[in-house]
Amino acid sequence: MEDEPRMLELLRRGLTEEGHAVFCAGDGNQACLKLREQEFDVVILDVMLPKMSGFELALQMRTEKNATPVLMLTARDSVPDIVHGLELGADDYMTKPFSFHELLLRLRAVKRRASESQPPKLQVGDLWLDPSTRQVSRGGEAISLTRTEYNLLERLMSNAGTVVPRDMLILSVWGRKPEIEDNTLDAFMRLLRHKVDNRGRKRLIRTVRGVGYTVRTEVRE
Repeated sequence: MEDEPRMLELLRRGLTEEGHAVFCAGDGNQACLKLREQEFDVVILDVMLPKMSGFELALQMRTEKNATPVLMLTARDSVPDIVHGLELGADDYMTKPFSFHELLLRLRAVKRRASESQPPKLQVGDLWLDPSTRQVSRGGEAISLTRTEYNLLERLMSNAGTVVPRDMLILSVWGRKPEIEDNTLDAFMRLLRHKVDNRGRKRLIRTVRGVGYTVRTEVRE
């Protein structure tokens, strides 16, 4: 994501010639929308983007739990700018002018570190959840979840076989918001169960009355 058209085209052409599939965005809003629609291996991000700065976009990505590696490429080369970018969640920070060869090396390093640090996939029966891509499937069929539904399921599958108390689920998904009540949790769990346990499938999400919820394959009396 780069705001200078000539630089943008040079980067696109060079990366394409190296075998990369490249999507270019000329402003932060366009980049933000595309990141919500599509998965990327790595994002090259200019700080001085119009409409939404690179700093703002990096923060937005991490707030939305988008863990795509970010390489910031910018003329903002002061130490405070570099520290700020890294604190916001950037994985690396390059300043202009730069060597294209060095950029390729940095990209490979960022991708390698990201792949090495990816959390393991979670499985309960034929239900799979991949924290690195936020993809969920059951029996090989993809399940489309809202952000809240995904967060609830990830919490339950991370503690598969044990009961997660209601207050812990609310705290981990919504934080300390006084307007979130037990009936809110129950409503979202009904929606989640409808997507995960529908079509006559074996029930995996279970309610433990007065305590909380659990995900497990076996029935416990």
